[in-house]
Amino acid sequence: MNHDRRDRLRDAAVAVLAESGGRGLTHRAVDAAAEVPTGTAKNYFPTRDALLRAVAERCLEQYRALASSLAGAGPGPADTEQLAALLAGLLRNVAGPGRSRVLAYLELQTEGTRRPWLAALLDPIAAGDFAAYAHLLRAAGLPAGPEPARALTLALHGAVPHLLTGAPDTLAAAGLDDLDRFARGLLAAVCAGEAR
Repeated sequence: MNHDRRDRLRDAAVAVLAESGGRGLTHRAVDAAAEVPTGTAKNYFPTRDALLRAVAERCLEQYRALASSLAGAGPGPADTEQLAALLAGLLRNVAGPGRSRVLAYLELQTEGTRRPWLAALLDPIAAGDFAAYAHLLRAAGLPAGPEPARALTLALHGAVPHLLTGAPDTLAAAGLDDLDRFARGLLAAVCAGEAR
């Protein structure tokens, strides 16, 4: 098996799923996006489930690489301002370079409602966020118990669809039109809630 070609096909499948949704994810569309001969994707991923699994595994690999790069950057943010800057950067990534990966992941979550095996494959991504954000809160010297970590994680997850659609009135109403201010406000709210 040609691993470079396999990765090229998986990256193309992520792009197709992000751009065209679940109905648009076909072997032929992946072949076209990867600029390979027709039938190549089907040779590597013979069924639709195999293609979905390939996309999920690629999203999981990309998520782990991103998490590893954050962990490798040192012990984590040293204070609230550094953590706010990190969170704002992560949110910018969602609307920028990470957009295709995040859109594909959301499409996979929808597919996972009908395919339990797919939901199980995706579970480490979302579950890992709770521990990761608890670690970041702790590193910044903020309350890092289960409740603040849950509140932070769920608020960030809730922001993602709005950032992806980019509707200006919604972004303004949610405070997502200024990601630095949003991240600082979110941390203040999470920490204030823990202090009660």
